[in-house]
Amino acid sequence: MGQIKIIKPGLLTTVQDLGRYGYQQYGVTVSGVMDNVSARLANILVGNDEGEGLLEITMLGPEIEFLEAMVIAITGGDLFPILNNNAVAMGKSLLVKKGDKLAFKGVKNGCRSYIAFSGGIEVPIIMGSKSTFTRGNIGGYEGRALKAGDTLPIGNHKVSLSSLVGNEIYENLYEYKNNIELRILLGPQEHAFTEKGLQTFLTNEYSVTNECDRMGYRLQGEKIEHEDGGDIISDGIAMGAIQVPSHGNPIIMMADRQTTGGYTKIGNIITVDLPKVAQAKAGDKIAFKEVTIEEAHHWLKELEGKIDSLKQQCRTKQKEVIKTREFHIRVNGKPYQVMVEELKS
Repeated sequence: MGQIKIIKPGLLTTVQDLGRYGYQQYGVTVSGVMDNVSARLANILVGNDEGEGLLEITMLGPEIEFLEAMVIAITGGDLFPILNNNAVAMGKSLLVKKGDKLAFKGVKNGCRSYIAFSGGIEVPIIMGSKSTFTRGNIGGYEGRALKAGDTLPIGNHKVSLSSLVGNEIYENLYEYKNNIELRILLGPQEHAFTEKGLQTFLTNEYSVTNECDRMGYRLQGEKIEHEDGGDIISDGIAMGAIQVPSHGNPIIMMADRQTTGGYTKIGNIITVDLPKVAQAKAGDKIAFKEVTIEEAHHWLKELEGKIDSLKQQCRTKQKEVIKTREFHIRVNGKPYQVMVEELKS
């Protein structure tokens, strides 16, 4: 089992997985990663299950020291990762050595990156998940964002490290832009809005305000007109639900959203576009486009096909390694760790 040490925590660095499901009836939010696709890809690249725990970092990345050799992958928004002061590739599995340090220089695009570690992060599973819900002090590492000096245990990798190195995403599934089109399904309370209000929503551009976090994104723009106010009897809220209170500006609900809410919901962002929202930041512009549920299903199937293809590529590469032996030697008094692999001819 390996370890990593947090030298600097960054703006907001938390342990997350795909979420805490089955407890919303008790008022426990799902939490989990904001960008589901990037997190899954990172885990696939390092040979983990897609839902394994990893780090989600926001805007200003952490500085991490590796206390053991391991394989990592960084996906999502490009926060300019550097390893020992040298730029490293996004979307590719990388071998890091004991004593190496990973840091981030600043945002190039998007706003959230994901770091997966071969073997996953060994934190307690709370209600079926390793995800951190900071407002409730639940899950992750002591229920909070990481701090300087924290040491996280990393699980044992399932296959040899060398068989994981070089896995790569050959196709960018998303481009993170400052002008974002989000495809939506109207409802469930579209009847609560006037025809003018619906047209306002679908034909105008909205700005992401500074009030944007893991709970939700408040947008600013043309006021959306209701038939008779924005309050309803509270009901459930899905990831990507778009609430419109009486003030007329939309709010997109995200991973740490409350389980129920009493504002009208004009629409819901389709699953394949949720990563675009997760990578949006203050000042970005958002426009909404109505699509059909059949189209949403088609695009989701297409996306899942691409993810499955990457998974198969990674598995094929890992199977090429038959046998691995590890040796510890000294050369001129310096210790070295040597791995010898028997490969298919």
